[in-house]
Amino acid sequence: MVLISGGEFLMGTDNPGIPADGEGPQRLVHVDSFYMDIQEVTNQQFESFVSASGYITEAEKFGDSFVFEGLLSESVKNQITQAVAAAPWWLPVKGANWRHPHGPDSDIKDRLDHPVLHVSWADAVAYCSWLHKRLPTEAEWEYACRGGLKDRLYPWGNKLNPKGQHYANLWQGDFPNHNTGEDGYVKTSPVMSFPANGYGLYDMVGNAWEWTSDWWTVHHTADEQHNPTGPPSGKDKVKKGGSYMCHKSYCYRYRCAARSQNTPDSSASNLGFRCVSPEQQ
Repeated sequence: MVLISGGEFLMGTDNPGIPADGEGPQRLVHVDSFYMDIQEVTNQQFESFVSASGYITEAEKFGDSFVFEGLLSESVKNQITQAVAAAPWWLPVKGANWRHPHGPDSDIKDRLDHPVLHVSWADAVAYCSWLHKRLPTEAEWEYACRGGLKDRLYPWGNKLNPKGQHYANLWQGDFPNHNTGEDGYVKTSPVMSFPANGYGLYDMVGNAWEWTSDWWTVHHTADEQHNPTGPPSGKDKVKKGGSYMCHKSYCYRYRCAARSQNTPDSSASNLGFRCVSPEQQ
């Protein structure tokens, strides 16, 4: 973990990339100091938790989870009859879970240093609690993402590929048909494969979406706030940072101000998390 010293920042944006997501208005927010995992929780770390606690994830209990169709073997794909109407590339796959991220015929043996996937919000909370940590608030997450830069799109600035270099694991090519993998990866990448931001945090955008503790709303006050925690209740939880599947043509959400949501029991092949803590651990 690394210390994120408290301070104030401009949260959200007045130039939203996806207005319906409630990215604005831009507002002044103060957050207290906290410690944050420098990387997304890995398969190896989650495996240690499961071995010690016997925890069973919600995807394992439900018996299926959502996987991007481009990651599935033909034999698994042929057994699936339904998809998500609004996003037909998302398929509910029986036997997909954190141990089998791309379906029952896949495993994590050579992916132990990749972010754990197919974890629901409740699964993420359970892991953080086991370590006496917690999920970040959306404000803490966004403050950390910005890495000390003011009003910039990405954790490193305003240019997506400064001097031709890739700073995040995103989709290149034609979504959802072809990922050229110009950044070196067409699926998740090992954590810390790309440069850290100004606070020493890796993969704050791209690679895997990250859960936060806040309930979802698209209505925000423009008033100055101290340590906001989101609405008291809701149906969906906020996730931040985008994933390896994000492309400007479809999911321009690899910006610090960008946001999206899922029900707390959702899991998918591009959704993970990291923890924060009030003290060093």
